[in-house]
Amino acid sequence: MARLPTDLGNTLTQLRADSPVEWAISPERVSYDHAVAVMEARAAAIRAGEANELVWLLEHPPLYTGGTGAKPEDLLNADKFPVFKTSRGGQYTYHGPGQRVAYVMLDLDRRGKDIRSFVFGLEQWLIDALDHFNVKGERRDDRVGVWVDRTTPGGPPQEDKIAAIGVRIRKWVSFHGIAINVEPDLSHFGGITPCGVSTPGFGVTSLVDLGLPVTMDETDEALKQSFQALFGPLLDAAPPQNT
Repeated sequence: MARLPTDLGNTLTQLRADSPVEWAISPERVSYDHAVAVMEARAAAIRAGEANELVWLLEHPPLYTGGTGAKPEDLLNADKFPVFKTSRGGQYTYHGPGQRVAYVMLDLDRRGKDIRSFVFGLEQWLIDALDHFNVKGERRDDRVGVWVDRTTPGGPPQEDKIAAIGVRIRKWVSFHGIAINVEPDLSHFGGITPCGVSTPGFGVTSLVDLGLPVTMDETDEALKQSFQALFGPLLDAAPPQNT
């Protein structure tokens, strides 16, 4: 299925809204159970008109999550890290230190009410953020996420995934979101088939693996600027408390 909208300008324009989105960054690692509980509650409050939209940036301790499309055979080592079944779309992925996770809780009823366009917007957000570091992130029609072409002259094709997307929409409010590899331990992806992609020539990379000494703070600033350009204004907020 081709995922590239035919009217790119309208697709991005409809994602914008005038009301500020809260932008929160957790300085400490956040447990996955706590993050899910916060997202569930916040999404319901947004739908009820009792809370603002929120983008919540954090890091998790090492863990694997399996989305609604996860296949048992793609969990290669269930004993390596804790494994969580989750309601987001997609297959197995890894979260851990050095990876920036951004959970995106937006009211799509005010942003075009189009899930395909919303996912396109999340991809564009990541691509624009990577451009801050002169990294060319690319979409692939047959693979979700953002990829970097690392094919060398005369060598075999090689494409590595640098950012993942997995969202859930409930009553037109989004939750879950994106993950961008800044400096995680890439060997930790070895306990799963990441996003179900095991074809030779497809791997996983990070900003630091690409030779870029990018910090988490620099990544956050690039994400912030790129988000505002696509989705509208932001309002700095305190992160939800960890438990």
